[in-house]
Amino acid sequence: MCFFKEVIMSAAIPTLTKFPQLITELPGPKARAIVEQDHRYVSPSYTRPYPLVIERGWGAMIQDVDGNVFLDFNAGVAVLATGHAHPEIVAAIAKQAAEFVHIAGADYYYPQLAAMAERLQTETPGDFPKRVHFGNSGAEAVECALKVAMYATRRPKFIAFFNSFHGRTMGALSLTSSRAAQRLGFGRAALDVTHIPYANCLRCAYGKTPDTCQVECVKVIEERLFKTTCPKEEVAAVVVEAVQGEGGYVVPPAKFHHELRRLCDEHDIVLIVDEVQSGMGRTGKMFAIEHFGVVPDVLCAAKGIASGLPLSATVARADLMNWHVGAHASTFGGNPVAIAASLKTFELLHNGLLRNAAEMGERMLGGLRLVQAKYADRIADVRGLGLMIGVEFVTDRRSLTPDPELRNRIEQECFRRGLIVLGAGESTIRFSPPLVIDAEQVDCAVEIFSEAIGAALNA
Repeated sequence: MCFFKEVIMSAAIPTLTKFPQLITELPGPKARAIVEQDHRYVSPSYTRPYPLVIERGWGAMIQDVDGNVFLDFNAGVAVLATGHAHPEIVAAIAKQAAEFVHIAGADYYYPQLAAMAERLQTETPGDFPKRVHFGNSGAEAVECALKVAMYATRRPKFIAFFNSFHGRTMGALSLTSSRAAQRLGFGRAALDVTHIPYANCLRCAYGKTPDTCQVECVKVIEERLFKTTCPKEEVAAVVVEAVQGEGGYVVPPAKFHHELRRLCDEHDIVLIVDEVQSGMGRTGKMFAIEHFGVVPDVLCAAKGIASGLPLSATVARADLMNWHVGAHASTFGGNPVAIAASLKTFELLHNGLLRNAAEMGERMLGGLRLVQAKYADRIADVRGLGLMIGVEFVTDRRSLTPDPELRNRIEQECFRRGLIVLGAGESTIRFSPPLVIDAEQVDCAVEIFSEAIGAALNA
């Protein structure tokens, strides 16, 4: 049973607590003032589903500016792998900041950059020589991967998947297809990209079941695209999320990735795997593609890679990332403070957080499947790997019609009860908590979620 407990405050930081506590009606007066200020001065393109105004965080807990305490099961959109203000991350940042903050890795050498690149050689799948390019965001990692593939193959075309999200910069946006709003108003795509359905077994585009599936979602490339609009001789890369993120936390069958690897091998096409949201221990393995036993040619990492600091990495086969001096660079990419946080993040992941993500993920999936049984006609699917879990809502189980309105009400009801979650896809709630959560926090989140569903259905 989850009880709201009082948060004991110290002079500077609240002591650790596992339970949310709401002091004011949401949003509180301080939060309302900041939201009003934000609306006056900040780009209106940002998407804020509810007025959470954070003051501080610790572990999997957030305190807002009015003193309300929330249980954070979103982690800044899967960024805070080690939680809020992990003391070892904070210490690593402070130590590096006291030595030097920036020097520009595109123009100068420093040991942190080389050490991080060597670390990624061993942490990423594939026992072959690799090269690393550093950036600051997932979109930058994807942009770099696209340029690597085009440069190495001298080909102009790409294949990507519907409901994917790879970023909003113009090249990455050419791949992104999760929401029309992300493309609206920006004209034609910058790159030549053909989209096809992702391997979503709940909603198979080819009318197949898991028992009858012949991986039609890959066969269509060879049997239709290569023969019509996408000559194989012009395809530089297939770009795919190991687990689809913004599209609804969709876990494909292993044979989907196996067939993509075969296709790319047979036609000299680069396989780019986007691990921006699914990587860094999120699924219980360092990178989600490891669950499927497939090795990409290029891997894109960001989000959780530096526990909240801006850093991304594009890790490619060395023979692919073999371009001339000046071909690609970033002023801030590979910032030494961010690298210090990242090296410590890898250490913490190996020292228990990978195991915890797998164990707590199993516990949470079990709890959410009990919730699914309770609301069987409205929850179409509970799916996930590790602590990358999606719950999809429908108008009824027979038609499987997505119910975004219900999903949105549930999201709001969770917020009102002190649980931070976000939507994904058309009608899915995603759970991507910090990898430091414990069993009591998992059980509390599941209970609040179940209560929120009941409240949303009765609204």
